Amino acid sequence: MNHATMTVSSLNTKIKSLLETTFMHILVEGEVSSVTYHNSGHVYFSIKDRESSIKCVMFRSNASRMKFRLERGQRVIVNGSLSVYTPRGEYQLMTVSVEPFGRGALELAYEQLKEKLQQKGYFDADRKRERPQYIKKIALVTASKSAALQDMLKIIDKRWRLLEVTVIDTLVQGDRSASQIAEALAFADRLGVDAIVMGRGGGSREDLWAFNEEIVADALYNLKTFVVSAVGHEVDIQISDFVADLRASTPSSAIEMILPDQNEVLYTLSELEERYAYAIKQILLNKEATLKSLEEELQRHSISRQVMMMESEFNNLKAEFKRVIDYKMTHHEAPLSSLLLQLQENVEYALEMKVQNIVSLKQKIELYNPKLKQKEGWAEVILEGKRVGLSVIKKGDKFQLVDIETKLNVQAL
Repeated sequence: MNHATMTVSSLNTKIKSLLETTFMHILVEGEVSSVTYHNSGHVYFSIKDRESSIKCVMFRSNASRMKFRLERGQRVIVNGSLSVYTPRGEYQLMTVSVEPFGRGALELAYEQLKEKLQQKGYFDADRKRERPQYIKKIALVTASKSAALQDMLKIIDKRWRLLEVTVIDTLVQGDRSASQIAEALAFADRLGVDAIVMGRGGGSREDLWAFNEEIVADALYNLKTFVVSAVGHEVDIQISDFVADLRASTPSSAIEMILPDQNEVLYTLSELEERYAYAIKQILLNKEATLKSLEEELQRHSISRQVMMMESEFNNLKAEFKRVIDYKMTHHEAPLSSLLLQLQENVEYALEMKVQNIVSLKQKIELYNPKLKQKEGWAEVILEGKRVGLSVIKKGDKFQLVDIETKLNVQAL
């Protein structure tokens, strides 16, 4: 029985035609079992279930639009078409897009990037810059025709008109917005301003996604200038909010947070002016009273006054001294000889008492002389540097006999 034959190439070609026309724009659910990000930008991966697996490829043009990164173990839904590589008879799924199973791609991408940046220290509090106490120059990174910019300018005009404002126009949504925002932040950092506010009004998660891109996070992390992230509304929290030095719920609130209220400043200045005027007045009054007191004290203790008082006192003392001398000379000439005799008797008596004390001390010294207390024929027994009795000495012991004048080395027999 004759059968028609075909070549391998023709078989693979027919299989290719059949599969590629039958399995177009299909959705396949599975678990990522392997994944390779190629330098070319293409992504090669496989998905599997309990019984089988299939190879997938996503070319650079489609891979660049993915918001999250494929990882092993992820459960995904792949959108694509079957393709056959005829030279080897292999088929694979040409992937157009991939979605996480049961959750959105943006949500997964957000969590992946948040975890990555947190591990790199982008959110650490100790690396964040302190808010400047006085802001003279500010850069606003936002769309020049946005409502957010107008809101910020109104608050600036209301709160602090002395501020020098530089507006840096940039896209705030769309495919190219993330790179433009990063470039605008780097440019603002080189202007020498005191603060940067990156602002945008509310919108959907897709509209705000540029502020969740890694390129924007890197730009914020590398800034040397204090920066505020003011994107969306209170419920909208972006990756940029974690990396920036300060997070504001809206662009308007960002300006209110970092700028003083000029009315409050004027009120404070007025209050300070009154307090300082009162304080200065009190200081002047105290100084005036002190000066008056010092002037009076100076008059009381002036040199001329002191000289006059001393001269008067000297004259009084001189007169008193002359009066006393005259009186003594008049009334005490007779008793002078008896005073001299009494003085002589007192001196002789004192000398006699001192001699008696010396004799008494000499007697005490002789009484307590250790040489006189030592009886003749007696000596101390010294064994190993200690004084002992003869009863302690044993045969063969070496000891010393010591009296006041002699020391003998002896051995007991």
